[in-house]
Amino acid sequence: MSKDMGQIVDFLFEVGILAETPRSGFYFLGSGKQSVAEHVCRDVFIGYALAQMEKGVNVEKVLKMCLFHDLAEARTSDLNYVHQKYAKANERKAVGDVAKTLPFGQDILEILREYKLRRTREAKLAKDADNLEWILSLKEQADTGNARAKTWIPSAVKRLKTKTAKRLAGRILKTGSDHWWFADKEDEWWVSRKKKAKQAVDKYASTAFF
Repeated sequence: MSKDMGQIVDFLFEVGILAETPRSGFYFLGSGKQSVAEHVCRDVFIGYALAQMEKGVNVEKVLKMCLFHDLAEARTSDLNYVHQKYAKANERKAVGDVAKTLPFGQDILEILREYKLRRTREAKLAKDADNLEWILSLKEQADTGNARAKTWIPSAVKRLKTKTAKRLAGRILKTGSDHWWFADKEDEWWVSRKKKAKQAVDKYASTAFF
């Protein structure tokens, strides 16, 4: 058990490297930056949303696929579409070497095998979540003036496989990336931090968690 515990600790340190591993596509995009861990974090939320929007989907599987889909990059780094024309990362060996040290390694291998085969609805949704995360990132950069990002979006949208993901992508492209917090630009809150916005916040804070 102490050996397993030590190997689990090594694994937890290893996944921390994902926070220090940059998503290299941003080099070519010319603006923005993101670590693999940051990508995985939003990917998990997207996968959850897609799974909830579908019926009869194993939500846990989708979440696990999203969580582990870039695990190999702690050892291989991130190769973007340009890099992959000329270099190939041995992701199977990277994940296999990690998995064989862990008491739950077989579970990781099985979930990634299903993800890579893309035969199940869960695998298709998880891959769509991966691509939607990139589409969201491109939209954020386009909204701040990166014209190149706008030209990259159509090819990313074409990668989507499920109707749910395609519908979500359509709404993403019509929504400003600041809409969630700056939709009401005429709200007095943005000037004085008073009046209706503050009253609404105070009311919410007093009732939301009780």
